[in-house]
Amino acid sequence: MVQPSYNILVSIINYRTADLTIACARSVLEAGLPEPSGEAGQGGHVVIVDNASGDGSADRIAAWIAEDGLGDRISLVRSPDNAGFSGGHNAGMGFAPAAFYLILNSDAVLRPGFFDTIMEAARARPEIGLFAPRLEDEDGTPQISAFRFAGPLSELMRAARTGVVTRLFRHRVVALSADPQEARIEWASFACILLRGAMVERIGPMDEGYFLYFEDAEYCLRARRAGWRIATVPAARVVHFRGGSGPVKALQKAKKRMPGYFYASRSRFLYQAHGRTGLMLANLLWHMGRGIAQARRLVGRPASPAHEGEARDLWINAFDPLGPRRAPHELPGAARGALKETTP
Repeated sequence: MVQPSYNILVSIINYRTADLTIACARSVLEAGLPEPSGEAGQGGHVVIVDNASGDGSADRIAAWIAEDGLGDRISLVRSPDNAGFSGGHNAGMGFAPAAFYLILNSDAVLRPGFFDTIMEAARARPEIGLFAPRLEDEDGTPQISAFRFAGPLSELMRAARTGVVTRLFRHRVVALSADPQEARIEWASFACILLRGAMVERIGPMDEGYFLYFEDAEYCLRARRAGWRIATVPAARVVHFRGGSGPVKALQKAKKRMPGYFYASRSRFLYQAHGRTGLMLANLLWHMGRGIAQARRLVGRPASPAHEGEARDLWINAFDPLGPRRAPHELPGAARGALKETTP
């Protein structure tokens, strides 16, 4: 095993969110990140990866680090391109080897005492590879952040949104409760998660074939296949301002058309989790689910809406699931302009 340079390395991505990123990094220091240590494998460090923001936010963050004399605690890495969620955090984790890596969204802040709590859990359970804290709203309301893997049956339920279908296949409902039984968790949100360095060294970096979304599910899938599991640490608390670092949550809520990279990521994950047959079955069952939803009108009930264009968009990359990520900056000019407002 590679000798770690730090005990904890915190990775934060900035993409045009300077104020959020600075608040996030401040909360890391205030939540008990271990002080720098001259001894190898000790202390903690924060790495902020700017994903080619191009709006001056990286310069603002660099100025804040310098003005507050935080150069020994925080480093800024400027990516030459928008590498997406996986690529950005791979750059953060690649800054230096560590015993543990904390993946953290810029739209999150850690509550006081976070590190003492989560590291106590990590030391007590050496067989666990991923430690999921409690994500919550600013007022303390818990957020759902633990899930089952998406698959053909969950796509049927998602499209139908009909009680009898959901009850019939409830064992494959993706979202778990806000306080789930640990054994049921198949993946957890990477808005904030602690990864054991030995696991990262064994299974490798995050899959950069994902631009945004589903990369956390895939990493948990890969970890599970290698024998690692997820533990919850509800006493380690994180405020997550959902959607603060990107617009997709708002699009989901309003049932607006989702960006192409969302569906490209969906196809990639369903293929990696269930094979080509599983991906095709998931798409066909989604269409069956929409038929069930529309049939509700026959008994005087409204059909729940799907996202705009989803019947066509969910076939993006379906026949080439490991193909292009459809990241906005990687598309031809006209398509790139159409997706400009949904770039993470």
